[in-house]
Amino acid sequence: MKVVKARHAGACYGVQRALDMAYAAICDGSRAYTLGPLIHNPQVVTRLEERGVAVASTLDDIDEGIVIIRSHGVVPQVKHDAEAKGLPIIDATCPHVARAQKAASGLADEGYHVIAVGEAGHPEVEGMKAHAEVAGGECIVVAGPEELPERLEEPVGIVVQTTQSKEALDAVVEALRDRGIEPQVKNTICFATRQRQEAAAELAESVDALVVIGGRNSSNTTRLYDICKAICFESHHVETPDEIDPSWFDGCETIGVTAGASTPEDQIDAVVERLESL
Repeated sequence: MKVVKARHAGACYGVQRALDMAYAAICDGSRAYTLGPLIHNPQVVTRLEERGVAVASTLDDIDEGIVIIRSHGVVPQVKHDAEAKGLPIIDATCPHVARAQKAASGLADEGYHVIAVGEAGHPEVEGMKAHAEVAGGECIVVAGPEELPERLEEPVGIVVQTTQSKEALDAVVEALRDRGIEPQVKNTICFATRQRQEAAAELAESVDALVVIGGRNSSNTTRLYDICKAICFESHHVETPDEIDPSWFDGCETIGVTAGASTPEDQIDAVVERLESL
């Protein structure tokens, strides 16, 4: 059985940067906290906790120590509140997420009614929405054209969750144009996300089965799995090698492997090693 890894897979720059910053923060024994998980990868979060980076739900849970802003970013008020408590801050917001926040703020500041294409309730999307609102505008979140409100005030500006697909963005833009609305579009989809999606789709077409590695709470990993499943029915989403069922690959000659942008290389290597041992 041959195991083939996607051309682009695993931890992106923003995730690796956040991890490096978190470990650097505690290298001298300091205590640190992240507001919510630093990245959407349960195994990595557990490893961080063992090293001294705890997960806090809110700033109320932190009386002292370093506050690490996670890769998904936060609403602006969180930074103000942390500073007011005198807590040192390390901002590990992914630069692509920060760019999306700035785009949302800029559109609102210019008078646009902002639409964020993404997953409602996701911390990154909530951060974008809040940045638009702080700039004095309004922002509605839609996953697709079916969630657009019947009445929209113009002018309309669009920002996108960095891990969304280009197809989702295009569908919303097309629906608005069908209504006679020409939106100002800020395509804030991360290039690394697009790379992984295209490489996964390409791989799914050439293998008998496929394994997608990453946290089940990771939206970009879940989207990778959906893309693969639509092309290769024998696609499976796992977080660890222990979840692999050898019966998935009965009669298979070639197995593909890809991983979400929150999946470090050592987790990919462990799954590949497990597959090669079958």
